[in-house]
Amino acid sequence: MPADLDAVAEQVFTALAEPTRRAILATLAAHGPATVTELADLLPITRQAIAKHLVLLAEAGLVIAEPGERRRVRYRLHSAPVQLAQQFLAALANDWDDRLAALRHHLDTSSTPSLTATERTSREMEPPQ
Repeated sequence: MPADLDAVAEQVFTALAEPTRRAILATLAAHGPATVTELADLLPITRQAIAKHLVLLAEAGLVIAEPGERRRVRYRLHSAPVQLAQQFLAALANDWDDRLAALRHHLDTSSTPSLTATERTSREMEPPQ
């Protein structure tokens, strides 16, 4: 896995680990671009806290600050880092799928005979020694 993909995924997962940041992203997804003040009106969080969280979200590339009218900055979602994090997860899942498939194949082709249902039942009923 490329190092840059790993680094982007780490930033995204770090940003998404905090419930307040997820709430900010969900609000932007639902309402579109917004200023810190508009987000504070929609969320039970202070403007100062939102501003601090937006800095980290911007560093992770999850939001983009756009200059607006009267020097007001609007924040909008940016999906590219999330797509890279999805690629990271897909690669991880693929590695697990391959390993589990290899294990399944090994168990299916193993030379150890499996117990029949009758043998399993009789062994389960035997008292422990």
